[in-house]
Amino acid sequence: IKQKENAKVKKHLRLLLTEEESQEKLAFYQKKNQKARARLLEALKEAPILDYELVTKKLNVTLPVIRALEEQGVLKIESEQVYRNPVKQAKKSQQEIIYTEEQQHVIQGFRQDYLCGTRRTYLLHGVTGSGKTEVYMEMIRTVVDQGKQAIVLIPEIALTYQTVMRFYRCFGDRVSIMNSRLSAGERYDQMMRAKKGEVDVMIGPRSALFTPFPDLGLIVIDEEHEPTYKSEQVPRYHAREVAVHRAEVEDASVVLGSATPSMEAMYRARLGEYQLYEMKNRSHMQQMATVHTVDMRKELKNGNRSILSEKLQELIEDRLNAKEQIMLFLNRRGYSGFISCRECGHVVKCPHCNVSLSVHKGGKMVCHYCGYEQPKVTECPECGSRYIGEFRAGTQQIEDMVKARFPQARVLRMDMDTTKRKNSHEQILSAFSDGEADILVGTQMIVKGHDFANVTLVGVLAADLSLHANDYRAGERTFQLLTQAAGRAGRGDKPGEVVIQTYSPEHYSIQTAAKQDYHAFYKEEISYRSLMRYPPEWQMLVVFASGEDKAWLDKVMDAMANVVKHMDLMVIGPSEAGFGKINDQYRK
Repeated sequence: IKQKENAKVKKHLRLLLTEEESQEKLAFYQKKNQKARARLLEALKEAPILDYELVTKKLNVTLPVIRALEEQGVLKIESEQVYRNPVKQAKKSQQEIIYTEEQQHVIQGFRQDYLCGTRRTYLLHGVTGSGKTEVYMEMIRTVVDQGKQAIVLIPEIALTYQTVMRFYRCFGDRVSIMNSRLSAGERYDQMMRAKKGEVDVMIGPRSALFTPFPDLGLIVIDEEHEPTYKSEQVPRYHAREVAVHRAEVEDASVVLGSATPSMEAMYRARLGEYQLYEMKNRSHMQQMATVHTVDMRKELKNGNRSILSEKLQELIEDRLNAKEQIMLFLNRRGYSGFISCRECGHVVKCPHCNVSLSVHKGGKMVCHYCGYEQPKVTECPECGSRYIGEFRAGTQQIEDMVKARFPQARVLRMDMDTTKRKNSHEQILSAFSDGEADILVGTQMIVKGHDFANVTLVGVLAADLSLHANDYRAGERTFQLLTQAAGRAGRGDKPGEVVIQTYSPEHYSIQTAAKQDYHAFYKEEISYRSLMRYPPEWQMLVVFASGEDKAWLDKVMDAMANVVKHMDLMVIGPSEAGFGKINDQYRK
């Protein structure tokens, strides 16, 4: 039988517009809500010649979209015949990156270990903007050059096409991505490609950890302190622990990176279980932002009842006049239901567990660790003030307030409501990045790893909300959020300023975050954990049970607590879970 051989043709897209025309066209697509067209044009602005396969497979742009842009004279599809070459072609040429001394020190340390056959877990503690991603890429290159593969885990929310493009420029089409938007079939294909050795680098959220690479060499976990690395569904696991275990089994290395490492990771690094590397300077040697802490109790005494302090209002006015951008971050973590005094800042806490009491229906306050209860208070037990109650403010109220106070400003809001639709997340961020708004108001999703060169002011509203969540990690979470938020300011050439508004200016989490001093925070926090017998100094296991019959559930849990007490273990509880009843199931 005569077999017909098809000539192999490689297609790519070439941008035909100038920088100015591209910008104009992009604004038009975004205004018309033509997301795919905008996404393709953004990618072409980054790299004027793009591989056709990259566009259709990685950026999920369909042929009709490409044809539409071709008809509008935005781009041209070019084809060339490719002769099959059994010799692997060299990787895409890389622009020469000049590394800082700190970056070189980390890269060389890792390379030396790896080539000598030493496999370790490394903790890379680098301040915001110190260039951790470039370091990861060099580490991955070392591993890939040895014929091995690498997995890069990033929090789901940070998985933007910008990240993918950075890796693609470095490793070409040997990069693949996993995320929750892929269909089951697409995930299966990715896994099969990885298994066959067609992919060198897999980027994705925690589920990418299970990529079946034939010869795994490295696992990178970026922003390792993020709570999203812990799976709350069955099977429950923490990506950090599983990564370290998988690396031991398969003779690979692990790199954990963060500007604010989790207590667990730093504790192990201090014990010598992990190799610690520190990068204390930003990659372009920009100054860290100047931080102002504002005591909201004084604002109230001075007659300012607005959620925006005088200092913040004054700086917003100044930035608007200078045509620079502002981010206002409402810290909503731990938002639900603790009681605090607006006059003296006192928060009502459990006398046994040092976490805040939660307000329940029926006028009682409850501790979710040990079950302690007391009636809801109407005046402050500390100073007698009647300005005591739950904090009530959302991003929408803040957006309205900002618009009323600064009618000349263009305001964008980013929270769960405005990002429900697919790609709305990227749309809001790219609109802000292109300078279509002056102020971005949002919850914690706006402080994660985004890089806006023109942002010179960050305002943190209600900095201490997360400080009083009923969780022993509240101080750690607050420090991390504030440090990440402060790290968004002044990443370009202009210096940045940060205003932290708080009712607890004396708390060590807030003071150390204002100074961006991780080690001072760690020292205070570890002594508190040790004193209260909380992890990582002590081990803690949570036993959770639920059932329809409350009396029977109480009986079972009490019996279990008695058994455990005889094992010479310390028992806290039993108490109601965060939500005591869901779908007619009582939870303890």
